[in-house]
Amino acid sequence: MKDHEIINIGKGLFGFCFLLGNICLFGYLLTRDESFAIGGYLLLIFGSLFNLVVILGLIMYGFIYHERSKVCFKAIGTLLLNIPIAIVYALIGINLN
Repeated sequence: MKDHEIINIGKGLFGFCFLLGNICLFGYLLTRDESFAIGGYLLLIFGSLFNLVVILGLIMYGFIYHERSKVCFKAIGTLLLNIPIAIVYALIGINLN
């Protein structure tokens, strides 16, 4: 895999989870439809698990191909940006109910 492909994995998954989180949060804020809140909590659970699997895969790839480890850790850093955002969104969702 090339460096830009590894970075794109991190950016793409970050963007996808961020977009889904925004849809769930703002969908609930605008409509008060409980299905958005349920979807948000399911996203927290399954999105966290999926991100963890991707992070572990990038770590293993970085250990196998040492010349790509720096790029893998940059992609992992991008994915880890979702954690504080998810915490803030979860706190907003909890305080609204």
